[in-house]
Amino acid sequence: MKNETNTPPAQPAGQSPALGLASGSRIFSHVVNFSGGVCSAWAAQRVIERHGKEGVALLFADVMMEDEDLYRFNGEVAQWLGVPITRISLEMTPWQLFAKEGMIGNSKSPLCSVRLKREPLDRWHRAHTMELTTTRHIGIDWTESHRLDSLRERKPSWRIEAPMCEAPYWDKCKMLSEIRGIGIEPPRLYAFGFPHNNCGGFCVKAGHAQFALLLRTMPERYAWHEAQEEKLRDQVGDFSVLVDRRGDGKKKPLTMRQFRLRIEAGESFDRDDWGGCGCALDSELSAANTRDDAAVKPSIERNPNE
Repeated sequence: MKNETNTPPAQPAGQSPALGLASGSRIFSHVVNFSGGVCSAWAAQRVIERHGKEGVALLFADVMMEDEDLYRFNGEVAQWLGVPITRISLEMTPWQLFAKEGMIGNSKSPLCSVRLKREPLDRWHRAHTMELTTTRHIGIDWTESHRLDSLRERKPSWRIEAPMCEAPYWDKCKMLSEIRGIGIEPPRLYAFGFPHNNCGGFCVKAGHAQFALLLRTMPERYAWHEAQEEKLRDQVGDFSVLVDRRGDGKKKPLTMRQFRLRIEAGESFDRDDWGGCGCALDSELSAANTRDDAAVKPSIERNPNE
């Protein structure tokens, strides 16, 4: 059945289960970047174990294109920790943003990560934290400690920690096993083989291997993204999420349709090219953060169970 909406079939627009309205302008002492992955969940657990629940926020930037199981996981983790999820969102998908801005995001220009995650997160922090006293906690593990170093260099006045970069050192398998041990099933994207639980398996920074996995495990979702790209290319020209380095080695546009046809024809692709998802942390398009804060304000919501 043809999907006429601008939202993936797996998640109708505006559907964000177990998230309610926020209230007040409270200042928080500890803020966990809560992406909906297992590393974020265990980072939050360590923060609460060390500092208690009071003054802790679990901050989730919703891009309206998440896998539906992410909301189930977030709700169960919030209930286990006894701290509600604080949701912020511009209430638009990356594809809606691309149409508005007249460009297609990709690994070189991850417009969605800047506009839909980093800018709303920064605005929320300016309203609800104190730069010199609030600690930001990010959900990365010891294999990504270089990202923590980079973030600290870019924001030297902020107190930034990554609890899962500290002992005891857990890998992803340990995190998945331990979360099952407390009775919470990990997000289903991990079982499908995805390295993270963001954007429903799609990401403009993903590599060929991840897009091939998306095509194999969720062909209807891949088809929806392919249709969005084709529709937008009619407006913006020969741009694409993926790039092709065949032939002379120079980067050329590679549409999702072209990539799918290659896979279906049995052609090879780089099975080690997973790309990298770092939407809320990495520094691409940092100049975009100079936009007027009055441009588009995110909605801010909290779990009704607080």
